[in-house]
Amino acid sequence: MSYWGQLGLQEASNFIIEILNYFHDYMLFILLFIMSFVSYIFIFVCCFSNLDKYTLDSHLLETFWTIVPIVILLFMAFPSLYLLYVIEDLYSPAVSVKVVGHQWYWEYQLSNSWFSTTFDSYIVHEDPTKVLFHGLDVDNRLVLPTLCSILFLISSADVLHSWTVPSLGVKADAIPGRLNFISSKSNFSGVYYGQCSEICGANHSFMPIVVEFLPLESFLVWVSKL
Repeated sequence: MSYWGQLGLQEASNFIIEILNYFHDYMLFILLFIMSFVSYIFIFVCCFSNLDKYTLDSHLLETFWTIVPIVILLFMAFPSLYLLYVIEDLYSPAVSVKVVGHQWYWEYQLSNSWFSTTFDSYIVHEDPTKVLFHGLDVDNRLVLPTLCSILFLISSADVLHSWTVPSLGVKADAIPGRLNFISSKSNFSGVYYGQCSEICGANHSFMPIVVEFLPLESFLVWVSKL
């Protein structure tokens, strides 16, 4: 899909965000159908006076317009429940990342059975012509392996934050004293951008998120240089 066709959003990078996009279009179709049908009935009742009162008082019709909304709600509920199950399902993670929100930067702690590292990620305040995306680039990107399940443990050191990367289908609140978790992975190598989605103070807009996914071999080279 083109850049303008996505309204500037990045492509979906895994199965979860793909089915989220599908669910959005599916629900939008149902809502448009309901709005069109209700609008048609409203216009018909307002513009035409030759209505049959025996039709309007029909028990069969009342049964019909009671059952149809129930069926529509079921068609909305089952995909929603499936999506909630998929999002909350936790696979065996290859890498664990603890994300800690600060005013106003992110702290990352990567760990595995054979490596561990901690670093901070600040927004890059430079000439807009020297950075790829002004206001979204950081000095230290979160580097992760492609095609590997990643467990994100998210918390905060001060106030409420929200760690959000739309193209990964990841959005979790960072709450002081509480550890939220969410799993994700990327099927493609690339750089994905996000921002804090919780109004956390004066510099809320200066907390970008940059996650770079590398092939496993390149990720191991990066880890060896830590």
